[in-house]
Order: sequence, then structure tokens, then C-alpha cells
Amino acid sequence: MPYRADGGAIDAPVRVLLVTSRESKRWVIPKGNQASGHSPHAAAALEAEEEAGVRGAICPTALGSYRYRKKRRNGASLMIDVDVFPLAVSSELGMWKEQGQRERRWFTLADAADAVDEPDLSDLIRSFNQAEFRSAARRTGFLQTVAGTSKVSHMFAWFQRLLPKTGNFFELFEAHAATVVAAADAMARLLQDGNADHIREVVEREDDADNITREMLRTVRETFLTPFDRGAISSLIGSLDDAIDEMHATVMAIDLYEVKDFDQEMKDMAAIIIDAARLVAEAMPLLRDVGRNGGRLHELTERLIRMEAHADEIHAIGVKHAFKAHGSGDTLRFIVSREVYKHLERIVDAFEAVANEIDGIVIDHA
Repeated sequence: MPYRADGGAIDAPVRVLLVTSRESKRWVIPKGNQASGHSPHAAAALEAEEEAGVRGAICPTALGSYRYRKKRRNGASLMIDVDVFPLAVSSELGMWKEQGQRERRWFTLADAADAVDEPDLSDLIRSFNQAEFRSAARRTGFLQTVAGTSKVSHMFAWFQRLLPKTGNFFELFEAHAATVVAAADAMARLLQDGNADHIREVVEREDDADNITREMLRTVRETFLTPFDRGAISSLIGSLDDAIDEMHATVMAIDLYEVKDFDQEMKDMAAIIIDAARLVAEAMPLLRDVGRNGGRLHELTERLIRMEAHADEIHAIGVKHAFKAHGSGDTLRFIVSREVYKHLERIVDAFEAVANEIDGIVIDHA
């Protein structure tokens, strides 16, 4: 993170240099992969020179780190961890390696934090001097503000426990469904080109989904008022999580057995899984008003159940084709193919379970 002070005073305002990314043209800090033979901070300084045309003293201790999702050319979208090293700029080059590919601009800390897309990076930028750090650290809501100004902070925890809580159930359902869609897309790309990046993305998405599920279950325990029966909420998020867990199991089996070529029936089942995931993602926001959206929710669950039946047919055809092609001459390949088919079928079965849970909510509340 290249920075400079506006003046010589110890409390002089600090500015940060951002550059545009080459493809999306969004504002980012200079960054890249660690070059072979370079320490992390030295590699960061090299990236700053190549991308932003600046040199200076770089601190070997990272200010912190942030994560962002990077789109690869093969279609994979992978989570990248970035360590951020402060670089005190001493000189700006008139010409540099990526001058024609990027724009560079100095920002105040506040403006730089607003300009970047990644929330964690925004927090790091805001925390770069004391005043901004205090501002970022004081994230108090309305009730905390009232408690502080009215001098009842020592009683506030007790008071807060008496307040009804409604939780953010719908946001969590929608976030989980979006994660399931992303995992389904990555798995389908894996069955198209066999690139291991897609395996890694499914694993990351499954981890994200687990975090959402844990947050949902914690919210169920702590919430006074819930939009549906607590058991229905837990069952629905559990069935959603089962779907992405089965995707994870599928790509792990593909990785374990080093499968590179996939039958057309496998690709067809993956296409059904993508469509099922998107139907579920459409259904989640409709749960905010089940009474008004009951008809559409029922249409979506009917489609999910029909798709599961169709996937069963494709599964049977695919296993039969694999048996005829490899059953006698390459038994091991047939066993591996049957294993992949089994996992794909379980994913679709999990989506049928999601449909059944949604139907139960509609019956109870529509």
C-alpha cells in the first residue's frame, strides 16, 4: 500500500496511491503473486514499482490482510489472500512497466477506503492512522449510542437481553443459496474442462456455506421472534447445506480418482444441478412473503421435483452406458464412473429435499 504524508508534521494527513485493475478498471492497491526468491515484502515493493511506478521504504511487517475473489480466464472464481505492506513512497517514476495498462491516483484515506470494493481492505486503509482507526473501531449502533450517552452502559448488556430479536434469517438463506449457485457453476465447469481450479473453488464455496449455516443456527438459538418454526428454519438451511456438501464430496471423488474425462450424462446431470441451484436461489427471497408468493414457490418446488426425476433417468442411462463401455474390459474405470454418478445423484436428491422443506413452509404459512 503506497502512501505519503501531506507535509512534515507528525499528524499530517496521509494519502494512499491506488491503481486501476487491468480488466475491470476498479480501484485496487498494487498486488501480485510472490516472485520466486523474493521475501513477501520485497515482492510487494516490486509489484508497486511495476504497477504504480513508485519506490520507497517498505515495512517487512504486514499491516494486515484481506481476501477477495479473483476471476480466472478458465472461468474459476477463487478466493485470494493478500498481505498488505505499507510502502513509504520516496519517488514516483515518470515511466514504468504497466503505465499504459493502469491509471494511478492519490486518495485521502477516507476516499481510498470508499474507492476499493473489498470491505477488509477498506478497513485496513481506514485504520492506517490513529484518527481513522478510532473512527473505524467505534462501530456502535443506535442502542449502544443511547446507552453510552445516558450513562447506563454497565446495565446495557442486561437490558439488551430483554429486547425481542428477529434475526437476519432471510439474508442468510439468500446468501447460502447464492453460494450453492456458485459451487454448482464451478462443478459444471470442472466436468467440462477438468481444471483443478474448479475443485478448489467448490471447496472454498462449501466452507463459505458452512459458515453461513453456523451463523443461521446461532441466530435461531438467540432469536426471540422467528419468521417460521425454528425446526423449519434449521431443516431448510440443513438441506441447503447438504446440497453443497454433496458437491464437495463429488469434486473430492473426482480429485481422488483423478478423473479427467466425463460422460455426456455426467455433464447433463451437472446442467440439471445448475438449474436446480438457480431455482432455489429464486425461491429464497420469495420466503419473505410466503402468503403472497405461495403460488410461485409451489411452481418452483414442482420443477425441482420433476428435475430430480429426470436426473434419475439420466443417472440410470449413464451407469448402463459406462457398464457396457468398461464393465468387462476396464472394471476399475466403471467403478470410478459409477462413484461419480452416485455423488451427482445425491446432489439432485438434496435439492429435492430443499423443495420439500419449502413446500412445508408454504403449507404452514401461505
